[in-house]
Amino acid sequence: MEHFVTQEGLEKLKNELRELVKKRQEIARMIEEAKQLGDLSENASYTEALDSQSFNEGKIAEVEELIRNASIISKQFTETVELGATIEVEGDNGVKTFTIVGSQESEPAKGRISNESPAGKAFLGHHKNDTVEVKTPKGMVTYKILSIR
Repeated sequence: MEHFVTQEGLEKLKNELRELVKKRQEIARMIEEAKQLGDLSENASYTEALDSQSFNEGKIAEVEELIRNASIISKQFTETVELGATIEVEGDNGVKTFTIVGSQESEPAKGRISNESPAGKAFLGHHKNDTVEVKTPKGMVTYKILSIR
């Protein structure tokens, strides 16, 4: 499955993967220390270390998959709202700025909305001065696109 990310988002994923791989050594050390304590069937430290190892390996596999299937969003100056575009819109609550990103980088509180979200889907393909209706949990919100960059 293709994952859309910015170059910055891909670098974050690569850094996360490096940290997870480093953590393998720490977990291996914890497992060895727990083994030294004796009876493994009743050893909470050993069980906890194995759980940590399992979680870490699962996370490594997940991040590797995201990196392997990453499609870099290239910012192009365009007149159409596309993935990677930053738009300024005016709605009932004033002017807002949104950047359309892939779902992995979505941070709505910071104005980074997913191309898969209702707002992201609504804006895609529109042009400057278009009026766009977005279905939200509080009802329909109308925005006018002021700029695209």
